[in-house]
Amino acid sequence: MKRTSPPDACASCDLRCNSARVIDGPERAASRAMLHAVGFRDSDFKKPQIGVASTWSMVTPCNMHIDKLARYAAQGVDASGGKAVIFGTITVSDGISMGTEGMKYSLVSREVIADSIEAVVGCEGFDGFVAIGGCDKNMPGCVIAMARLNRPSVFVYGGTILPGTHKGRKVDIVSVFEAVGAHARGDISDKELKEIEKCAIPGPGSCGGMYTANTMASAIEALGLSLPNSSAQAAVSAAKREDCRAAGRAVLNLLKRGIRPRDILTREAFENAIALVMALGGSTNAVLHLLAMAHAAEVKLTLDDFTRIGRKTPVLADLKPSGKYVMAELVKIGGTVPLMKTLIAEGLMHGNCLTVTGKTLWENVRKAKPYPAKQDVVRPLSNPIKKDGHLVILRGNLAPEGAVAKISGKEGLSFSGRAIVFDSEETALRAILDGRVKAGHVIVIRYEGPRGGPGMREMLSPTSAVMGKGLGKSVALITDGRFSGGSHGFVVGHITPEAYVGGPIAIVRNGDPITINTEKRIVQLDLPDAEIKSRLDAWKKPKPRYTRGVLAKYAAHVTSASLGAVTDAGLDS
Repeated sequence: MKRTSPPDACASCDLRCNSARVIDGPERAASRAMLHAVGFRDSDFKKPQIGVASTWSMVTPCNMHIDKLARYAAQGVDASGGKAVIFGTITVSDGISMGTEGMKYSLVSREVIADSIEAVVGCEGFDGFVAIGGCDKNMPGCVIAMARLNRPSVFVYGGTILPGTHKGRKVDIVSVFEAVGAHARGDISDKELKEIEKCAIPGPGSCGGMYTANTMASAIEALGLSLPNSSAQAAVSAAKREDCRAAGRAVLNLLKRGIRPRDILTREAFENAIALVMALGGSTNAVLHLLAMAHAAEVKLTLDDFTRIGRKTPVLADLKPSGKYVMAELVKIGGTVPLMKTLIAEGLMHGNCLTVTGKTLWENVRKAKPYPAKQDVVRPLSNPIKKDGHLVILRGNLAPEGAVAKISGKEGLSFSGRAIVFDSEETALRAILDGRVKAGHVIVIRYEGPRGGPGMREMLSPTSAVMGKGLGKSVALITDGRFSGGSHGFVVGHITPEAYVGGPIAIVRNGDPITINTEKRIVQLDLPDAEIKSRLDAWKKPKPRYTRGVLAKYAAHVTSASLGAVTDAGLDS
């Protein structure tokens, strides 16, 4: 695919090539009058205008502190000769909406965030910007906007939350979801469930394990779009405040040097992001989001790239949900930088990729101290948790376009069982909690894909209920929806084609035999081809669940999960 820049991209060295069009000259007096009202002085009109995109909201603890971080970023901009302009975009809370109809808006919010940042930066003529994200969809949404606009910009991660404590054990949001399953099984009382609920989220910051937020923050750092260790800092810390100020300064440096996001977002940079996600044991959502971010940057990336890189990249970090530790403990031993140094030295990441520091990735990390000798959060390459990647792309007659499994090695490598089929997440969750799901079942949750849901909900409630009910090693779950980074167990998501467009998952019936084999990389409906064809011929597409509003618009435009579930593909045809 040919790389292009937005039509208003300036090839000159003028640091104000975008803002000048909006505010310079007698005919732009009205524009300046508006800006005088929001605090501009005459001298500010001679400075590059740098937007600061804030995802602040009291909707979720992930973002409740980002208004303050935005001000620190603005300080860095202003101190470096720019004029900062803070503006807002949305966030939604997956943790709150999980398991409800509201969760259908989650993946949609990624597109809304990208569109809104593009709209503000494009409309106001900012010369560059800082984007600050906290919850899951903020981060890919910000990067998609950075790639589309191609103006000097830096991403800042809002930071990880500190863990809560219950009976001397570290707890987080996934602990609460799993406690619901344990409560349904009768293992814990109403009182204990309430205690866990009240202590699991002690303050600001994104969910503490290697769930989607920490996964995507790490991936973006590996891409080169954030400053070193931005992905591995506590939300409330001096390090995070300085990260914001430094990001403001860095945008001015990028402007002066003419470095833009698409100079950084090369194919090799995306390979780096995949490698780091594999080494950290990151979320399946990384597959969906990296495909979407690559699409925005016009970089060719496919599911097969995850297979290729995963074959040679071991899982080294023992982080939740499958492991023992939380992100705050990785922060304490040095963050992601020492790990990237190791991976570059071993040829598993490309060190020569440009980053927002203006230096290469290797130059950013080469002076990093190794992890302390007495730690087991990150293992050495000689003793990996898993010798190859945990994100396994499966295909077969149930997923001819691909599916994504998260296999840490603790679940086993294959599963065969009989289907128990549900056409929504809610009906599946109720069956799990009511005890209708038994050992040996393959739970099938369908019509939850990008178009069919619409919105491709995360199945954290069902997977957590499975774990809480003690079925984690005796059932599997497949879906055309997706999973929270907190999901674990023998789970396969992103089944494509999805049920709503007539994918084979639509014709599975209760009792059908299903085989999942991650060594052979297959997910298979064990029926004769003739029977499968007969069922597909008889299948009828259901009516859309939404016919107006943002969910209807999303369903009409979104692509398959195997292509990143983007909404602007094919618009030039």
